[in-house]
Parts: sequence; structure tokens; C-alpha cells
Amino acid sequence: MSSPRIVVAGLGDTGLLTAIHLSKHGRVVGISSKPGLVSGQELGMRLSRPGEWARDYWVPFDRYQRLDPVRIVHGTLTRLDLAAQQVHLTGPDGAGAIEPYDVLVIATGVTNGFWRRPDLQTSDQVAAAIAADHERLAAADSVIVLGGGAAAVSGALNVATAWPEKRVDLYFPGERALSHHHGRVWSTLSKRLERLGAGLHPHHRAVVPDGFGCDEITSGTVEWSTGQSASSAAAVLWTVGRVTPNTTWLPDELLDEIGFVVVDEYLRVPGAPGLYAIGDVAATDPLRTSARSRADGLLAHNIRADLAGGTPKPFEPAARRWGSVVGTQRNSLEVFSPGGQGFRIPAWSLLQPLIVRRGIYGGVRKPVS
Repeated sequence: MSSPRIVVAGLGDTGLLTAIHLSKHGRVVGISSKPGLVSGQELGMRLSRPGEWARDYWVPFDRYQRLDPVRIVHGTLTRLDLAAQQVHLTGPDGAGAIEPYDVLVIATGVTNGFWRRPDLQTSDQVAAAIAADHERLAAADSVIVLGGGAAAVSGALNVATAWPEKRVDLYFPGERALSHHHGRVWSTLSKRLERLGAGLHPHHRAVVPDGFGCDEITSGTVEWSTGQSASSAAAVLWTVGRVTPNTTWLPDELLDEIGFVVVDEYLRVPGAPGLYAIGDVAATDPLRTSARSRADGLLAHNIRADLAGGTPKPFEPAARRWGSVVGTQRNSLEVFSPGGQGFRIPAWSLLQPLIVRRGIYGGVRKPVS
């Protein structure tokens, strides 16, 4: 019997790791709109220190040793044919293509603001977009950051750290930011923001202009639906959590009422044999925590179990968000536990190759100079 044809649709943070885990267990094809991993993590670092961010979070696929057996297809997914067990896509040259599958992993993630986009891009286009966002902030004397999630807090703290001469203000709708993290996390990071001179403004909800998708850095005035006087800045970061699942290529019967992929406790798509979903696109729980709980290993186990008649393991969602929030600071990475405790990993630039590149990814080649 020939090995199963496994297609991983989407090679972001979670899809890439899933493909790595499955690379020895079938004929694996990975489909990506990008020519490498362009991580959605650590937005603040990407904006303030793009070179340092790119070293760890913008990595061409051919550098991952365990992706060597995987055939990578650069293209945009356009349709899933359930009956024929085929995915349809369009390549960079505009030509259509079809990939048959026995197992399909849906890991296409979400669109979120200006930094997580599904657009088909070349390496030069990715690099240009990262540089343009950095240069836009570098030239601004004042920055407003809108939103209360990790991306907003990371953006405000990293911008204030990189450019202490700028006026930086963080506006968020609740009593505190990071409402999905333990309260200790915001307590720690809000004090750090205040020491950096950043303004913190609770109970402010921005009015999103009609037709605006929060998908670019703007400038000028921000109006508030919560009644305060308008505010303005030379650069405005819309990190307001307007998340849209990248599922327009999927049949409606696979999706919930807001467009995320329905899954059971084993990350299978009910009623669709051979289909699985993981990451931000999968409706596992309100926080969609399979994107941040290392569920890639569990999903790979379950796929192998289903193919070989083994016993799958259920995914158990985390009650709170956890992990890094603001990225590396002064060569030290702070990771917050679900209980809100912060743990520092010093000398991160020395440990990162061992912990991440070797331990998590199984080996990452050095870039070709």
C-alpha cells in the first residue's frame, strides 16, 4: 500500500510545525502563499527591530532540514473539492493547479491587521513590506496604538523602547489590556510601559471608519465611540483584533457561523473524512488556543493514529493566553505562565539556536551569505 498523500494547507507557525511532524509519515505537500515562514508573532519586534525579528521569524522554507522531504507549493488556495478529495490553487504565474489528498490539514490562519495577510508574496515583497512599516514608524514623532491584546501591548512597549523620544499612547477598551492573560501579566507590563513614558488610556474604543479594514498604518485623528475627545498622532497602529479567518476557499458546511473551521476534540473536521484543522483558523475554543499550545505534535499523533488504527488524544484548550508577549528585550526573553508568573531566559540569542531551531524545528540551516 502506498503512503498517504498529506496536504498541509498553510505553512504559518502552526502549519509548518505540523508538516515537520508528518514529513516522515506520508507524501507531504505544503501549500503557502509566502516563500517561507512569515510569523505572526512578536509584532513589536517586527516594527521596531525588523532585522532582529527577521532572523528568527522570517525564514525561507529551504532552511528547515526536516522540511526536505516535503514538497512546497507556492500559491493561493481557491477551492476544496470534498467529493474528489482535491484542493485547487493558483500559482504566482496565474496558472491553476490541483493537489489530491488522503489527509488535508487546514492551517490557513487568519487575517489580522496590516501584519498578517493572506496575499501571495515573493521574498522581495515580504522584505519590502516589513521595511516600509518600520520606516513609517521611525519617521513618526508620535504613535497611537489601538487595542488591548498582545499585539497592541507588544507594539507600544517595543516602539517606546526603541524610540524613547517619541510620544507613545496605548488606548484599550477595557479596564486593563491583556484581558485574556492572567492579571499579573498586565500588572507587570503596564508598570514597564509607564516607566518608558508611554500613556495608558483605558475605556477607549476607537471608531473604525466605514470601509476601513484596519489593514494599514494610518495617521491623523482617531475618534472614540466611548465619548472622549478625539486623539491624533503621526502614526496609528490598528491592532484592534479584527480577525478574519482565511476560509473563503472552503465549503460553508465546514465552517461555524463566523467562518472558522469546526473541529471535534481530536482536531478532526466532523463529517469530512481525512480533514483536520489547527491554529487560529480552527474553532477549538473561544481563544482558539491550538495556535499557541503546541497542538501540532498532538495533531500529527492523531493523524498517524487514524491512519494506522491507533488511539488519538483529545486537545485540551488552555483557559488563558500565555507565553511571550513583548519578545526579546536586552537579549532576554520573558515568558509568562498561564498563572501570570514571568520567567526570563537570559542570553536568548545564544540559546535560541538550541531551544528553537534544533529543539522545536529539528534543525535550521544558516542563511546563505
